[in-house]
Amino acid sequence: MSETTTNQQKPTAVQTTGHAWDGDLQEFNNPLPRWWLWSFYATVVFAVIYWFLYPTWPVGSSWTKGVLSATFTEGGKQETMRWNTRSALLEDLQTGADATRQREYFEKIAAADFATIQKDPQMLAFVNQAGKRIFETNCSACHGRGGQGVVGLFPNLVDDDWLWGGTFKDIQYTITHGRNGYMPSFKGTLNTAQLDDVASYVLSLSGEVQADEASARGKQIFEGPVGGCYMCHGDAAKGIKSMGSANLTDKIWTLANVPAATTPEAKIEAVKAVVSNGVINVRTMPAWDGRMSADEIKLMAVYIHQLGGGQ
Repeated sequence: MSETTTNQQKPTAVQTTGHAWDGDLQEFNNPLPRWWLWSFYATVVFAVIYWFLYPTWPVGSSWTKGVLSATFTEGGKQETMRWNTRSALLEDLQTGADATRQREYFEKIAAADFATIQKDPQMLAFVNQAGKRIFETNCSACHGRGGQGVVGLFPNLVDDDWLWGGTFKDIQYTITHGRNGYMPSFKGTLNTAQLDDVASYVLSLSGEVQADEASARGKQIFEGPVGGCYMCHGDAAKGIKSMGSANLTDKIWTLANVPAATTPEAKIEAVKAVVSNGVINVRTMPAWDGRMSADEIKLMAVYIHQLGGGQ
C-alpha cells in the first residue's frame, strides 16, 4: 500500500486529510456534529461542578469533602454535616416531600378519634401502609410478619381472641404499657391423675373431647379449692380480661398446641403440660412507650385492631 498526496481539493468539496491509499482510497475530515461537541463540553463542566459540590477525589488517606451539607435532627438536636449518603437520607426522611406528607397524616390521626379514623378511607389506607412498616420493624420478630404469632409463646393477632381486650383503647394500652402473662405451675399441687382430669375437662369445654367421668372429676378440681382455676378463668371459663386469662370455651389455643395433636390422648398431653408447668416469664411483652411515639402507638392500635377484626 502506498500513500500519496491527493490533488488540491475544491473549497466546496468534502474535506479530506490529504492522504490517499491505493490511488483513490481517501480519508475524509468531517467535523464532529455541533450538538455532540456541546454535549461533551457540558459533561466536562458538569464534572468540574460535581467535583466541588460532592465528596469526590481521594487525597492521601482522606478525600475531598465537597461544599454541600445536610441538616437533620438527631437525639433531639439539629445537626448539620457535610453531604454524604447517610446525612442526605436523614434529611430526606425528616424534611423531604414524602416525610412532610407522612407527618401531615400522623397529625390527622393524632387529632382524630378512633371512630373517625375507621370511617376515613384515606386515613385507613395510610394506617395500613405505615402500620405494616412499623409492625414489621418492631413487632414481627415475635408475632411474625403477618401477626400469626407462635403457639405457646406469642399471641396470634389475626384471630378474634383478645386476652387483654380487643378495643382500640385496650390495644393502645397494651402497646404502651406492655403485658406480662402469668399462670402458676400446678405440678406441685395436683398429681398426675388430677392433671389428666383437669386437662380432660378443659378440652371438653370446647368440644375437643367428649365429656366423661374424667372430665367430671376435672370440673370439680377446676371449680373447687384444690385447683381454683375459676378464680382466673371465671366461673364460665371464658377468661377475665383484666387478668389476661384465656377463654377455654372456644377453639382458639394460645399456649397448648391442641390443633397440632391428632388424637384425644395427644390433646390431653398438650393441655396437661401447660397446666403442669404454668406460664412463667414466657409471655412477656415489653412496653413500647418511649420506643414509639404516641402517634405511632395510636396508629399501631388501629392497624392491629384490623388484623383480627377487633372488638
